[in-house]
Amino acid sequence: MAIRGIGRSTGSFPLKGLLKGMKVTFKAMLRKPVTINYPIEKETPVPRARGVIALDVEACTVCMLCARECPDWCIYIEGHKEEVPPSKPGGRPRSRATLDRFDIDYALCMYCGICVEVCPFDALFWSPDYEYSESAVSNMLHDMERLEDWLQTVPDPPALEPS
Repeated sequence: MAIRGIGRSTGSFPLKGLLKGMKVTFKAMLRKPVTINYPIEKETPVPRARGVIALDVEACTVCMLCARECPDWCIYIEGHKEEVPPSKPGGRPRSRATLDRFDIDYALCMYCGICVEVCPFDALFWSPDYEYSESAVSNMLHDMERLEDWLQTVPDPPALEPS
């Protein structure tokens, strides 16, 4: 007694499915691939692509908004206050925050861009450069000097439209 649906059905060609699969494979072999050979050919990112975060040390006021708003807690900031002489004679000295440490751990970062958006002093920028992989996870912690080097790769912002 034979169970329906199991075994070869009578009257059909047994290798029909195999020939269909070979046809699809042969068509795919003749088409140009949609991917690029990455290490040899480098893709050009769009001008405002999110690659790595760059830091403008002169603009940073150590307000720590970026570190507080970061959902991954991958930004580490340290600073101290310095006394600045008065700008006018007879004025009183002011205190100014100075940046000592600004590190981003890219092993933890999810590239959400919240830190760039919340910075009130425009000290953080997106750089379109995406080639910063490391062989060791411990090297993914970028310090202040390395983040400042990425600032050179940040494109100029687009021009405003006249109103």
